[in-house]
Amino acid sequence: MNQATKKQLVDSALLVFLWGIWGYNWLVTKAGMAYASPFGLAAIRAMVAAATLGLILWTRKQPFTPPPWRYTLLIGITQTAAFTGLMNMALQTGGAGKVSVLCYTMPFWTLVFARVFLGEHIRGWQWAGITLAFAGLFLVLEPWQLSAASLSSWLALASGISWAISAILIKKLAKRHATSPLSLTFWQMVWAIPLLMALWALMDAQPVVWQWPLLWILVYVGCLAGGAGWWLWSILLSRLSAGAASLNILVLPCVSLMAAWIHTGEQPSPAEGGGMILIVVALGMLTLVNRTKRI
Repeated sequence: MNQATKKQLVDSALLVFLWGIWGYNWLVTKAGMAYASPFGLAAIRAMVAAATLGLILWTRKQPFTPPPWRYTLLIGITQTAAFTGLMNMALQTGGAGKVSVLCYTMPFWTLVFARVFLGEHIRGWQWAGITLAFAGLFLVLEPWQLSAASLSSWLALASGISWAISAILIKKLAKRHATSPLSLTFWQMVWAIPLLMALWALMDAQPVVWQWPLLWILVYVGCLAGGAGWWLWSILLSRLSAGAASLNILVLPCVSLMAAWIHTGEQPSPAEGGGMILIVVALGMLTLVNRTKRI
């Protein structure tokens, strides 16, 4: 086995490991709702993740120079504070699989926002993917059955939209300044922590139940998914082909759906199930389109 083959195998193994970490993150986060409020868990997770990323930066001897603060603050608000807070609120009453699929509509919103704010054009099969995605959203959200329970779906959708806004901000920042992805991830979390702490104090009265299960949950969502996960992803982005890296978006909601089905018996309604399938198919279409464009 030559060095190139070994390197490819290692990269593939790291990618599968990352799929497992991020795919199960939704289920583990939902379990954390039994011990902390949505914003409480989001704030503590951000602190643990920032500490993990700071340690990685220090051990790799990378500078702690912060990126431009205005963009970093806005990215922290959208990518960490709003995305994580809304996601946790959705997970409080919604199923992990369904919430993950709605949050992973982020690529579709990114395409739309990129057209409006960056002047990027939507072409060919991208329109078909977006149409399928919105048809799937209509089925998952079930607007003909609006109730208190449907609030979870709308919160998850808002979380995905917030994530997409952060992606646009990151693109705009990249055009103006050269920044390390690892450093940017660390500093946007640092900016988001005070906001999450304030929201925790203002909106959540539920005290944190400090028990061993919560500590293990924080190790998972903070150190693994929030810290090491982003570090691995930054490494893989620099080493894998664009096509292989883009498959990440397609696989993650599938892993989350399978995990929720196996561990919690989560079974969507026929409309929800059909909508989720349409969204995953649409994600696959966009992934293949992006891969074809970059080959």
